[in-house]
Amino acid sequence: PGPMTLEPLIARYGLAALLLGAGLEGETVAAIGGALAHRGTLPWPGVLAAVFAGSFLADQALFALGRWRRDGALAARLRARPAFARALDLLARRPLPFAFGFRFVPGMRTVGPLAIGASGLAPLRFLAINAAAAAIWAGVFVSAGYWLGHGVETLFGRIEPLERLLAPALGAAILAALGIALARRRR
Repeated sequence: PGPMTLEPLIARYGLAALLLGAGLEGETVAAIGGALAHRGTLPWPGVLAAVFAGSFLADQALFALGRWRRDGALAARLRARPAFARALDLLARRPLPFAFGFRFVPGMRTVGPLAIGASGLAPLRFLAINAAAAAIWAGVFVSAGYWLGHGVETLFGRIEPLERLLAPALGAAILAALGIALARRRR
């Protein structure tokens, strides 16, 4: 068989890559997914579902970790960090708005669900709040990417090799997200 082109790779791994990327990085991956949906490379409902699931599952996992390890060494190290202390303060003052909106606040994407888990918020309550917030978040950022793709096409006309530009960008965004996530965990 000959060399594999990008189009079949995107068709085969695109939604799985979006799911993973949305859980690790977030907004950039969601917007790229929206642009790929605009282009017709990936299906809009699939992009929306993958981005929602990635965000939702990552936040559920971080919530569970925060809840499970709230009295351990990890929690003690996290409490010493300014971002975590700020998250706990916001959570104490306004628990429901914080639980709903942390994913929209820069710097709270990872520490938010950890802090919420450590706070003792009921798991079923967080599950419901997280599902609603992840759905809104996915809709906002996938739509932004979709309309960004529409704007680019309106300004420059139909660019045939757009998939060849966006596919490496998606891959680079996912690799960057993995690198950032690993660097944060090491710190």
